[in-house]
Amino acid sequence: MVTAYHSRGLHEALRIREETGAIPLAGGTDLMVAKRRRAGIPPRFNEPVVFIGGLTDLRVVRMDQGMLRIGSAATFTDLLDDAVIPDIFKTVFLEIASPAVRNRATIGGNVCNASPAGDTLPLLYALDASVVLERVDGKRILPIDEFITGPGETVLQKKELLTEIRLPTVDLNIYFYRKIGTRRGYSCSKASFFGGARLTDGRLEDVRMTLGSVAPTVVRSKEAEKRMKNKNELAAIVPEIIAIYEKIITPIDDQRSTACYRKNVSLRLIRHFLYERILPEMRSQIKQ
Repeated sequence: MVTAYHSRGLHEALRIREETGAIPLAGGTDLMVAKRRRAGIPPRFNEPVVFIGGLTDLRVVRMDQGMLRIGSAATFTDLLDDAVIPDIFKTVFLEIASPAVRNRATIGGNVCNASPAGDTLPLLYALDASVVLERVDGKRILPIDEFITGPGETVLQKKELLTEIRLPTVDLNIYFYRKIGTRRGYSCSKASFFGGARLTDGRLEDVRMTLGSVAPTVVRSKEAEKRMKNKNELAAIVPEIIAIYEKIITPIDDQRSTACYRKNVSLRLIRHFLYERILPEMRSQIKQ
């Protein structure tokens, strides 16, 4: 039998978490799979559970002084329907699972699951997201790349809840997302890529590239991004950029794909983004 708590507010949920170490459960779309047993047998939970999906404090989405603040229990359907959420986010969210799963799955759950294949993670890493971790007696804020430490591993403490994801406003006029899977949307990704850039008068003022499912955590090279910034021609340095990513993309073989396929397709996605998305627009702006 599982002991379950229904909290009436965030403070009560934090108190329950502190006193019992109860596992936070919002949509449960990842957690129920992680705890599953064979067909016909209920999932096994060795700890109590506290339900947080219905807490309105954790479903607030707002823009605050240039910072997008997303409550951790906001579902992907909530976010797709919210006018505050930029289109760049919705491009990614639409690729997550099925409509039925998006009705239940939450952004906080996707982050805390910390899967290398997490659909939101390449976007959140690229946009320099941070997470708010609260407990009864205070809170701390960490960059997402410090929060997630490995496959399924985070620095979330037993008394804490992830309550909010924060993202600074970023002006990108080119963005590209591609999820490689057996079927579009419904499957876990074999590899995923997010690229974003800002071009002004043919000059590359900002560029971010991240990849999922090809290493223990999301792959991003700020060194490569720095080499591309403020350039008005990229063709000559693309091989150099590819070489950087070749070293840090370290996929594995598993039931979804092979390491060789993952690496090859990831490098092709980088080439596509640079050669087919950025360079044509760069040259077009220079000619004008």
